[in-house]
Amino acid sequence: MTTPEHRILDLLTALYGEETAGPLYQKFHFVLQSFSSGREERPRQGPPERFSEKDAILITYADQFQGGSDSPLASLGEFAGEYLGEAISGIHLLPFFPYSSDDGFSVIDYRRVDPQSGGWQHIEQLGENYRLMFDAVVNHISQESDWFQAYRRSESPFDHYFIEVDPGLDLSQVVRPRALPLLTPVQTRRGPRYVWTTFSDDQIDLNYAEPDVLLEMTELLLFYVERGAEIIRLDAVAFLWKDLATPCIHLPQTHLVIKLWRAVLDAVAPSTLLITETNVPHLENISYFGDGSDEAQMVYQFPLAPLVLNAFQTGDARKLSAWAASLQTPSPETTFFNFIASHDGIGVRPAEGILTGEEIASLVATAARHGGRVSYRNNPDGTQSVYELNITLFDFLNDPGAPGDLDIPRFLASQAIMLSLAGVPGIYVHSLLGSRNCQECVQRTGRNRSINRQKFSLAGLQQELNDPGSRAGRVLSGYLQLLQVRGDQAAFHPNVPQQVLELHPAVLALARRPAGRSDEVIALINVASREIELQLDVTGSGAWRDLLDGQAYAPQAGSLQVHLSPYQTRWLGRQPA
Repeated sequence: MTTPEHRILDLLTALYGEETAGPLYQKFHFVLQSFSSGREERPRQGPPERFSEKDAILITYADQFQGGSDSPLASLGEFAGEYLGEAISGIHLLPFFPYSSDDGFSVIDYRRVDPQSGGWQHIEQLGENYRLMFDAVVNHISQESDWFQAYRRSESPFDHYFIEVDPGLDLSQVVRPRALPLLTPVQTRRGPRYVWTTFSDDQIDLNYAEPDVLLEMTELLLFYVERGAEIIRLDAVAFLWKDLATPCIHLPQTHLVIKLWRAVLDAVAPSTLLITETNVPHLENISYFGDGSDEAQMVYQFPLAPLVLNAFQTGDARKLSAWAASLQTPSPETTFFNFIASHDGIGVRPAEGILTGEEIASLVATAARHGGRVSYRNNPDGTQSVYELNITLFDFLNDPGAPGDLDIPRFLASQAIMLSLAGVPGIYVHSLLGSRNCQECVQRTGRNRSINRQKFSLAGLQQELNDPGSRAGRVLSGYLQLLQVRGDQAAFHPNVPQQVLELHPAVLALARRPAGRSDEVIALINVASREIELQLDVTGSGAWRDLLDGQAYAPQAGSLQVHLSPYQTRWLGRQPA
C-alpha cells in the first residue's frame, strides 16, 4: 500500500513537475518531521470512531455572544455549557482571526486570534468540552495582511504569492461567484498591477502555482491541528487553482492540492478530518470525496437547504425524497455534513438540475416577500443569475408579517429533516434560537449577508431563553429534545444507510436500520399544513413507539396506522420483543 509520504511526492510531481518536486518534497519532509517531533502519537482511527449518532456541530462566530465572561469566546463557552451541554459534540468556529471585512473571511493574520474575541487560551478551553472545527481560508487573504503589503513592496517571496493579470485578456470563461470585478487594481513598487480577486477587492487570491504558497498553507493547516482543530474546513476551495483558459473552478490541480493535504494529515495527524465548502451543484460537490479515501472525509450537503424550502413552500416532499433516495458516499470513511442554514445565504445553485427554474424563482419570490435579500453572480455571457437568498431560515419558512401558531412546528420540522438524514448535522446558532431577519444589520453594513449574522447580548439572550413562552425559548427547547432523542438511537449513526419510503407526497419518510440490529427508526416528517393519515407496512409483530412523544403503536395485519398533525415529526422506534 502506498504510504502518505509516497503520495505527497507523487502529488507534488503532478503539480509542479519532477525537477521542482524533489527539492520541494524535502521541505515538506522537514515540516512533517518538525510537526511530529515531541507530539504524542495518536492511533489511526477508523470511521466508526470518528463520528456517531451523538455528533452534532454548532456553527457560530467567535464573537457571537457579547458581554458575558471576560471575552466573547468565553461567553460562547458559557452559553454552550448552560444551554446545550452534551446536546452538541462540536463547535465550528467561523474565522476568528484579525480581519478587515466580510465578517472574518478577509483574514489579516492566519495565526492570531482576533483580540476582540479572545485568545488562544479561550479556544483551548472550548476544546476541552467540544470537538473544534477551524476555518482554513485558503483561497485568499486580506489586502491589509503583511503578505500582501510585502507583495506591494516587491519583497521576496511575497512578490510571487499573488496572481497578476493583464486586464485586457479575455476572462469571460471564469466562473464568478459574485457580481463583482474579477481583477482589482493596486499600486505596487513596480507600478500599478491588477490582481485576481474572486470574491471582493479586499480578498486577494493566493497563487498556488507558486510552490512556496502551498508549503506555507500546509504549515498553516498543521498549526491549526496543534491548536486543537479536529476538523478543518477548506473555505471556497473550488476556486483554488487558476488557469486563464478554463472556468477556474474544480480544476484537476485543485483536487491534487486537497489530496496532498489529506496525505499530509494521514501522515502526521490521521484523526484530523477535512471538509470542503463548495457551494455548487450536487455532482460537482461530491467530487471532493475523491475515491472515498484520498480527499475530504466530509462535504457540505448544499442541495439540502433549497430542497427543504421547496418542500415546505409547496407542501410536497417528493423532490426532496427522490434526491435523498439517490444519496450515497463512496466509502465508509466519508459522510455528508448536513446543514440548512449557515452564516452565508441559502445557495440556489446546488438545486440546479433538481428544481425547475420556476421553482427556484418561487423561492426567490418568497425570500423577498418575507423581508429577505437576493444576491446575484455574473455569468460568462454577461448576464446575471441568482446565487443565494439572504434571509434567516425561520423567516423564510414563516412570514414575519403574519405570525401564526404553526410557525415553530414548521421550523422544527425542517430541522428534524436534517437530523433524520444520514450524515453529521451542522446547526447554525440562529437556527437553535429561531432568529428573525436583522434588517438593522443590513442597514449598518450595507451587505445582504448581514441579515443572518446578528450578534447577541448574552444577558439579553439569557433573559429571553429563561422565558419558556418566548420564541427563542420554545425553539431551543424543541431543538434540544430532537438532539437528545437522536443521540440515543444507533439508527442515526452517520454511516447507517437510509431507505426512503414512498408513503405520501407531503411526507418525507426514512427508514434507518443499523446492520445486524433490530433497533431501527422510521422518521416521518409532514411538510404540509394539513393532517395526514398513513398506513405503514412493517415486518414482524413487535410494538413501535414514537420516540418523541411516547405514543405506542401495535401492528395490525402487518401495518401501523399513523396520524400526523400539520408539520409534525414522528420518529418511530421498534420496541424490543
